[in-house]
Amino acid sequence: MNHTEPKKILFVCLGNICRSPAAEGIFRRMVEKQGLADRFVIDSAGTYGGHAGELPDSRMRAAASRRGYELTHRSRKLTEDDFRLFDMVIVMDDSNYERASRTAPDMESVAKLHRMTDFARKHVWDHIPDPYYEGAEGFELVLDLLEDCLSGLLDSITRGDE
Repeated sequence: MNHTEPKKILFVCLGNICRSPAAEGIFRRMVEKQGLADRFVIDSAGTYGGHAGELPDSRMRAAASRRGYELTHRSRKLTEDDFRLFDMVIVMDDSNYERASRTAPDMESVAKLHRMTDFARKHVWDHIPDPYYEGAEGFELVLDLLEDCLSGLLDSITRGDE
């Protein structure tokens, strides 16, 4: 990993109120615990802008808080500029991938897109499910999946795979 320039990572879901702000908060905590916070710029956005300015869903904040994560991000919509600013744009599911790829200004930008589950190590899922219409267990499952995938992502970056 290049230690001079921070790695800029953007997590993306639909509304930027459940999965992507959780990924942002978990990953931020992981890099802080390893003393790597200065090597990363971490943010999140949504492909849909209807929740712009809102805090993450209260159920996700509560579930994350029980695990020691503080989610304070304010929702925002993914923009073309994000593809210029970030090295990696990591999406939660195929629908997010399609929408984000349509936002990307060019094919070089599309190449920055990754699926969160590509970094999974112990869970075999092809997407991070949207917990918005689920009960409490849906939020816990998302956190379990994100912790696994984000641990794999951090290992991949620190090993120099990305």
